[in-house]
Amino acid sequence: MPDPNLGQLAASVWTNVIGTKPSDQIRGSLALLYLLGEKGFKEDCSGGATADFLIEYANNPSFVSVGEFETLDTTRYDVFDTLQYAWKLNAGTVVYSELEKLRAAAASRKFDVLAEKMNNGKNSHLATMNVQFFGDGSGNAGKDFDGLTKLIPTDPTTGIVGGINRATFSWHRSQTTSGAKTTTIFDNLRSSMRSSYNKQSRGGTLSQPTAWITSRTVFEGFEGTLVANERYLMEAKSRGADAGFDNDALLFKGAKGLYDEDCSPATSLYMFSNEGLKLPYLSGGWMKMYAAVEPSNQLSNVHKVATFANLATPNSRRLGVVYNCTS
Repeated sequence: MPDPNLGQLAASVWTNVIGTKPSDQIRGSLALLYLLGEKGFKEDCSGGATADFLIEYANNPSFVSVGEFETLDTTRYDVFDTLQYAWKLNAGTVVYSELEKLRAAAASRKFDVLAEKMNNGKNSHLATMNVQFFGDGSGNAGKDFDGLTKLIPTDPTTGIVGGINRATFSWHRSQTTSGAKTTTIFDNLRSSMRSSYNKQSRGGTLSQPTAWITSRTVFEGFEGTLVANERYLMEAKSRGADAGFDNDALLFKGAKGLYDEDCSPATSLYMFSNEGLKLPYLSGGWMKMYAAVEPSNQLSNVHKVATFANLATPNSRRLGVVYNCTS
């Protein structure tokens, strides 16, 4: 005889729910957003039609060697300009019905479904932005945020960034270095990173990169180049030896390195500092949560979440990419 519904067991015994909230099964580290959240990358902007950066792009050519009574060049030369970046929007909604709200009363709920829905919306918002910050800004008919693929491309001699054509103005180009192998995989990775680091710096001691990010494969390739000489440490209260590095301990010339599951292309390693990379956002417009709206013809609640921002560079020469790291 078939069970009328769920059966006697379901009717007579409560389920035992382990934990107080759903376990995240889908998201990666969002490491790029973590790095951009560090001091100096995010810029709070109080209004403005665009996000603008003032730049000095040339020396004054009137300064030359001269004779004792030679006439000086009195031409007025332009040496300043502005980079302009359009504001872009990323937004979504969190919706729950009055039935959900009442059904999840504290006495009978397994977890606070409304709070976790809001948390899911926040994390979904961050995950979407993290993916876009690796892109070229062309997604969704050009509405996506600009990303590293646009600001730090493998070919920096083309494209318009901040309103200035890189094909025309070489000073607005980011640095690019091939990390392709000679014989064995990753055998040129560290030397390519050194080259990119120095090209992005001034004299190797000023304006150096402070962070780098790549895919897990390339990150592990970098770590694999560090273990030719090993020393195992045994903690006093442990019987085991730690045979690996903590990921947050992996630096390159002092620059913090992380891997991000969203890194694109997966064979690229990006190096930057807050002199070359900025995340401007409109004041009050970073992950802005709006009050719930109750539709007049539905028993539901709608929360809007939005970010008004864009990824930008005020100084392309301080950005670099090591590409083809596994070729």
